Amino acid sequence: MLGFMDYVQNAFYETTGWNRDNSYGTLTATSRNLLDFETPNGLRFHVSSLSSPNFASSYTLGSIGLVDGSLSYLYSSRALDGIASKSNTIDLRFLLPGYRQLQHLKQPDEPSWWEIWHQGQRIDRRDALLYGRLFLPRSTLEGLYMRRISPRTQFKVSCVSDSRLPNGGTILAHVQHDAAKHCTEYIYSTDSALLGVRGLYNFGESPPSAYATPQGNADPIIAIANEAATPATAQNTLRSHGLFSAGAEIYYGLLNKSGGLSTGLRFTTLPSHTGFPYTMTLTLNPLMGNLSTTYSVLASPVLALSSRFDFNFYSYESELQVGTELWRRESKPVFDDLNWARLKMGKETIMPQTHGGNVDKDLSGCLKARVDQRGGLALLWEGRVKELLYSCGMTVDLRGGQNVFRGVGVEIQYSS
Repeated sequence: MLGFMDYVQNAFYETTGWNRDNSYGTLTATSRNLLDFETPNGLRFHVSSLSSPNFASSYTLGSIGLVDGSLSYLYSSRALDGIASKSNTIDLRFLLPGYRQLQHLKQPDEPSWWEIWHQGQRIDRRDALLYGRLFLPRSTLEGLYMRRISPRTQFKVSCVSDSRLPNGGTILAHVQHDAAKHCTEYIYSTDSALLGVRGLYNFGESPPSAYATPQGNADPIIAIANEAATPATAQNTLRSHGLFSAGAEIYYGLLNKSGGLSTGLRFTTLPSHTGFPYTMTLTLNPLMGNLSTTYSVLASPVLALSSRFDFNFYSYESELQVGTELWRRESKPVFDDLNWARLKMGKETIMPQTHGGNVDKDLSGCLKARVDQRGGLALLWEGRVKELLYSCGMTVDLRGGQNVFRGVGVEIQYSS
């Protein structure tokens, strides 16, 4: 389950119009959500609050042998008015990441749309976010500064201060440029003076240009021309039912004289696809000899399946993982799920829908499970009880032995 601060950061991305999915770092986000989920260890409590549209705070207290915790604060220059902050009103889909349905690409805003003029002078400011977290009793400090430089560019600086780290900490700078059709990222880390470049390219037709003018700056003549041009453009633009993307990253450490390289492919269906949504990825690290393939499918609105096969060319070792995600509803409209599946297969529905078309409001919990060829089993049950969010999980070794249960934990969250 995402923490409250991660939820607020994602809301900042949505509010400022940044597409998190158009990045090489999120190429395998769907399979990671379904297969790489973490189970809680021990007992942990989270209390959070969005005290104002611009300020949030969170406090954590845990017990894993000894008592520890953290204090975190977040400030956003853009008011986050439209997001739900109470734990009993937040949509669980935003807190429990699973299958990610990518949307059709769209062009970012024009830079001139962000300009605000007053008496001949520009008074607009770029949106920024500040975040800090202090871990106790280790006195480890984390910090994040994020700024939207332009509609296509974003700048981030994250840092960690800890006496146990080399040089007492590390700083990571990250510049992202999103042009819809392609995305490039530049990374620098003080750890080994690491330099890195990432890139992602989306094949197919370029997304249509945004003809609409922003509110408050609309010119009547331009608006009439846009209205006349938009239908013609819509008729000439053929939207594909899938998105094929290719990307790569390369990095090099100036101090330790070592580097790395990886490349990946992804094909995913888009909302216009009439069949079952699915995502396939292929990633390769030629220097380490690692090859990874994943396949994920949304079998119903409440059921997702995923598998991953890893293989190493040098050691000939392989690993297979299979995972699933099953949502629980407060009411059980079974025929709605059957109708959804029959429509995806091009068949007629067996009876009218009774759910009203809104699935997310009825969701009350989610079960995730993962098993691998080595006998490892992970179970995670997350959901909501009145005003509390909970997460219960455990890892089991099916091969037996002295330690069958490798870890058991419970986390409880409350936000206001």
